[in-house]
Amino acid sequence: MINQVTLVGRLTKDPELRVTQEGTSIVNVTVAVNRNYKNQAGDYDADFVQCTFWNKIAENTAQYCHKGSLVGIVGRIQTRNYENQDRKKIYVTEVIAESVRFLEPKKVEQTIP
Repeated sequence: MINQVTLVGRLTKDPELRVTQEGTSIVNVTVAVNRNYKNQAGDYDADFVQCTFWNKIAENTAQYCHKGSLVGIVGRIQTRNYENQDRKKIYVTEVIAESVRFLEPKKVEQTIP
């Protein structure tokens, strides 16, 4: 069986690094991925894909990326469910990243003398 996803899109917010009780780094982000066709208004719509980054991928993304950063992600789709406070079953589909490429050059900050 094959479960592989490739996405290129922009982060919708700054990544926030968290650490689990076991000491594992994790970042949850949403990536806006443009569709390849225009809507009736002549604009490109986007899909907003939930992604999870673990370990070094999470640490590097939190350090070097920000809202609007263009990233390429290769990963797999994973589904899970849980019961919320109202005892309603919530289903989640997300991409678990196996690699992330930063697709924009690092901006160099200039200081004015």
